[in-house]
Amino acid sequence: MNSASQVAALDMNSAVPQPQDYEYVLEVINARKEFPGVVALDDVSLRVRPGTVHALMGENGAGKSTLMKIIAGIYQPDGGEVRLRGSAVELPTPLTAQEAGIAMIHQELLLMDYMTVAENIWIRREPKNRFGFVDHDQMRRNTLELFNRLNINLDPDAEIRDLSVANRQMVEIAKAVSFNSDVLIMDEPTSAITEKEVAHLFDIIRDLKAQGIGIVYITHKMNELFEIADEFSVFRDGRYIATHASTEVTRDDIIRMMVGREITQMFPKEDVALGEVVLSVRNLTLNGVFRDISFDVRAGEILGLAGLVGSGRSNVAETLFGVTPADSGTISIKGREVSVSSPHEAIKLGMAFLTEDRKDTGCFLPLDIQENIQVAVLHDQYVKGGFVSEAELENASEEMGRKLRIKTPDMQECIENLSGGNQQKVLIARWLLTNPGILILDEPTRGIDVGAKAEIHSLITQLAHKGVAVVMISSEMPEVLGMSDRILVMHEGRATGILDREEADQVKIMDLAAQ
Repeated sequence: MNSASQVAALDMNSAVPQPQDYEYVLEVINARKEFPGVVALDDVSLRVRPGTVHALMGENGAGKSTLMKIIAGIYQPDGGEVRLRGSAVELPTPLTAQEAGIAMIHQELLLMDYMTVAENIWIRREPKNRFGFVDHDQMRRNTLELFNRLNINLDPDAEIRDLSVANRQMVEIAKAVSFNSDVLIMDEPTSAITEKEVAHLFDIIRDLKAQGIGIVYITHKMNELFEIADEFSVFRDGRYIATHASTEVTRDDIIRMMVGREITQMFPKEDVALGEVVLSVRNLTLNGVFRDISFDVRAGEILGLAGLVGSGRSNVAETLFGVTPADSGTISIKGREVSVSSPHEAIKLGMAFLTEDRKDTGCFLPLDIQENIQVAVLHDQYVKGGFVSEAELENASEEMGRKLRIKTPDMQECIENLSGGNQQKVLIARWLLTNPGILILDEPTRGIDVGAKAEIHSLITQLAHKGVAVVMISSEMPEVLGMSDRILVMHEGRATGILDREEADQVKIMDLAAQ
């Protein structure tokens, strides 16, 4: 049965209340969820009206994603109930939730790399021909029709592995919309897309609202809440705090509710006496990706890399760290030209690299927190006489966990069970444990709540004070402007300009990024 016929079947079911019969399309009442050593949700409630966007706010570990997984049938609650269209429902599986009219876009994209765009969208719902085989032509037409409705310009026959992170995000959005659901959950849907694509997504959301769909929207970006949300609810430490109309409060009000304290300085950038040039790059080129990139970074300096998605920022970072060695150009550290042919060589040279995609290229998901933190130092720093100094390494790992406020019952918890923001903190802890002289950060605060962002920004400033040379890539303009001493702007694989902190503003950066 395809998605349209599934919805038709639901509409024909007289047991399903009609819109006039209920005030809320989705209600969660006194939900409770416990994991070993952790109460993830402590009697929380949520109510979503049809035709509205209800934003869910809270720090990482507040329970937002846990609640969404209960609604999507991934987790089963230990207490409380879920109501759809006014009636209590049980959602034992994700398929049950989908059939009941709930679709979810996950923060960590759940697509099959070696399948096409169309196959990913219609998996388990493929149109069949009269012989019972998948009708690929019809599936392609269905995909194009969906893309035309959403104004998405992608080839249905392209394989997922060949798409950018931003385009994969658009496929996830299209897939969720294809279910024609009454409830659509969006978990950090703009974390990997450009400002232009965010505007496009918001147009899609407004169209869905007009159709009466209730949207639950999880975000850490305050400006998005005020632009797209009608109401919002705040969770803190697994507890419900409050619900308000977005027009009733200020940004500072929301932060106070989220963190239970004032965030007085979001970007604690301080003037640091810059030392010698630590990293010098000249005419760095990776054929077909970027060319002739040149810059210097001094001890204590934070160099921001700005540009639109596809500009080549992340590719430059990967080449510096030896993931994709350069075809030409030079890299020098403290005046000595070096060859960076692999990440192992980069680490030996005092580099550390926080990757953009924590799930695919950062976390070792089957391992626990301590193992993930320790993995970059097992070859050298904590090895004595051929043996790992386990006690010393364990103490250092636990200290990093405390320093970064990683929310976990213990360091033996599997990293896969942590929220996205806490996974990010584990990866930062991993690289800080190497005591790097050069720290490359690709989207260091993506998917991290406002309180943790301030802590990480403060940590970056502390590292600059210690003489670490920092290269920071960010798609968030306030972060680039607030944290950088200088900003290198890229467009389509080439550097279009370098701005000093005093002269940089959003208009100048966007002008250089669009050249």
